[in-house]
Amino acid sequence: MRFGEHENRRCLRTVPTMHAVDIACTLLLLGIIVVSLLSNVVVLICFLYNPEIRKQVPALFILNLTSCNLLLSVSSMPLTVVGLVTTGHPGGSVLCQLVAFLDTFLTTNSMLSMAALSIDRWVAVVFPLSYHSRIRHRDAVIALGYTWIHSLCFSAVASWRSWLGYHHLYASCTTCNSRGKASGTQYVVFTVLLHALSYFLTLVVLCVTYMKVLKVARFHCKRIDVITMQTLVLLVDIHPSVRQQCLDEQRRRRQRAIKKISTFIGTFVVCFTPYVLTRIVELFCLGPIDPHWGILSKCLAYSKAATDPFVYSLLRHQYRKTYSNLLNKVLKRSPLNASHNSTTRSYNTVNSVQIDKLTDQ
Repeated sequence: MRFGEHENRRCLRTVPTMHAVDIACTLLLLGIIVVSLLSNVVVLICFLYNPEIRKQVPALFILNLTSCNLLLSVSSMPLTVVGLVTTGHPGGSVLCQLVAFLDTFLTTNSMLSMAALSIDRWVAVVFPLSYHSRIRHRDAVIALGYTWIHSLCFSAVASWRSWLGYHHLYASCTTCNSRGKASGTQYVVFTVLLHALSYFLTLVVLCVTYMKVLKVARFHCKRIDVITMQTLVLLVDIHPSVRQQCLDEQRRRRQRAIKKISTFIGTFVVCFTPYVLTRIVELFCLGPIDPHWGILSKCLAYSKAATDPFVYSLLRHQYRKTYSNLLNKVLKRSPLNASHNSTTRSYNTVNSVQIDKLTDQ
């Protein structure tokens, strides 16, 4: 009897226990998977339901970005959860290499799609009269073709050189330093080029294009402010509360474009920067890197798939109107009754329509 108890205790000691940080990261990643799946599916439903959305050129980039996020949510993220729970190699070698190939391809493709969206919005804002002649569906297809070829090339090279596998630092299947060390300088050059031509290139494009958009938005804000102040001067008998309401809306209008553009650039930097910098530091750092930091940085990179639907789609007026109509149909509500409360706030939003269009092109 004592011998059996001793054996049971010895077996219990060999069972791997999860650290509190690993548990927190697992719960965080599960939440990211749920939010990413639901939000990206809603974007796809809006895309299929609304023909006006499908006619727009940016919709092709959003569709590509949404597809990448969905595939990432059903391939790499669940396997990372398994790696965190089991604290070991998830799945077989072939499956892990396939998921690592998809992880490299989808992450690179999604970054380049964000760059393409920012270029499209820059052209729409800076050249509004010639936008439809400059950016056509054929041009969007060519741009998407480049993003696919670009992403496939890096993924194919990593697969051909056998650099794909399970990386314990990130508890996920991706490009693996332990496999790349045998290649020496070649793997270092590959990793630097991969992140330079995906992350850093996209960051530069985002900063340059959205700063141009912000400049135009500020110009329009100043023009609207001049018209508003002239109107307030002419309306001598206007009630002080209405005057203050107009001034408050004027202040909010100045901040709206800045908040939107900060969201575009900020979410990209916050989500991808820790992971990319960790990958670069890992190449040249002789000492070990804290595995909890590696897992957290990977979770932040995954979180971009959950924030993209809100940043680029669901918070825009056209998408909000589409899924509200779908929700009304599901709940069998009248659109007139559902929009009754929103019409009472139309006075405050009329002057901000032009600024919203600048950042929602």
